[in-house]
Amino acid sequence: MSCTYSLVAIMPLLNPKTSQDSLAIAQALAAELAETAIERDKVGGTPQQERDRIRDSGLLHLIIPTEYGGIGENWLTAFRISREFAKVDPSIAHVYSYHHLGIVVPHIFGTVEQKDHYYAATVQHNWFWCNALNPLDRRAILTPDGDQFRLSGTKSFCSGSKDSDILPITATHQVTGELFILAIPTQRDGITIHDDWHNIGQRQTDSGSITFDQVVVYSQEIFGNRTGNGQPFSSFRALLTQLNLANIYLGIAQGAFAAAKHYTRTTTRPWLTSGVETATQDPLILQHYGNLYVDLQAAELLTDRAGELLQTAWEQQWDLTDEQRGQCAIAIAAAKVATTRVGLEVTNRIFEVMGARSTSSQYGFDRYWRNLRTFTLHDPVDYKVHDLGNWALNDKFPQSTFYS
Repeated sequence: MSCTYSLVAIMPLLNPKTSQDSLAIAQALAAELAETAIERDKVGGTPQQERDRIRDSGLLHLIIPTEYGGIGENWLTAFRISREFAKVDPSIAHVYSYHHLGIVVPHIFGTVEQKDHYYAATVQHNWFWCNALNPLDRRAILTPDGDQFRLSGTKSFCSGSKDSDILPITATHQVTGELFILAIPTQRDGITIHDDWHNIGQRQTDSGSITFDQVVVYSQEIFGNRTGNGQPFSSFRALLTQLNLANIYLGIAQGAFAAAKHYTRTTTRPWLTSGVETATQDPLILQHYGNLYVDLQAAELLTDRAGELLQTAWEQQWDLTDEQRGQCAIAIAAAKVATTRVGLEVTNRIFEVMGARSTSSQYGFDRYWRNLRTFTLHDPVDYKVHDLGNWALNDKFPQSTFYS
């Protein structure tokens, strides 16, 4: 499929130096993505042109520190940009945000030398990282082979794998049974990325499976045991992942609300017994919008608060304490629960404020619910509620896991 963008190109804003520059670029890109989002959602597949636009934008270097040639932005800006993309195109928000979560894998799990190498090389080669970690799928086996290793097996839910440059992966050590993290080039011999992602939502995330057939892995590409060294910072990626999800869920809900608002103001008709001439004065429609607005405001405030705590925790690095991590995990869990509940409510109830004609496929309003419903099943939100209950009643922080 060929998509032609009519907006002014973002090229003059390349190499952003400030958060304002980065946000301006993201907003311009989001406006472009919105022009083709409905059509691309219908056809699925790899958003090649859109990924190339992100490559050209300079935003792949957003959270890489300046000493490596990156922009050196914080997580608050990164999440804000993911949220902007999610308002119009959650699939792009998905693959773009997980790029940043991949970049920091060597930082969190590797040596200083590995962190330095991957940060610098990502800037130098403009690498686009994907997400093939999925620690629950342990079918990828890492076998010693002299001075190197061989990787064989399969990984599922490998988001953004097509058109990526680097694959961060979890693999089970064939001898010890330990779960290790590594990162290898996507195009290395023996790697096959399958076209088997056919879900109802997030259709352009390429979140299917990858097969590895005796793929060579060098020792410098292995970062260590996934369980870490017991220090709070070694489990930090789980916090990043969970808050990233909350921000995308919130962005989807905000995008659905904005789309419904435009449709109601321009197309919706008042009900015949409402006693008003326009839908914008229909008392029941106003009641719905008021309730949705309050819920969205609450979810946004919880998400932003969690972002501030996470950024503070990130800046502690290896000095992060169990207490600080625990407080951050509680705030993130609350944001995750709120954005899940509010998002599903908003993406469902927008049809009540738009009316029956809004269900026409030409509008694609169903994509908001489909994308959110698909993505919110990443891990059971009920277990987040359980963690919050254990904190609220027993003052116990969530156990550090792959998902908390």
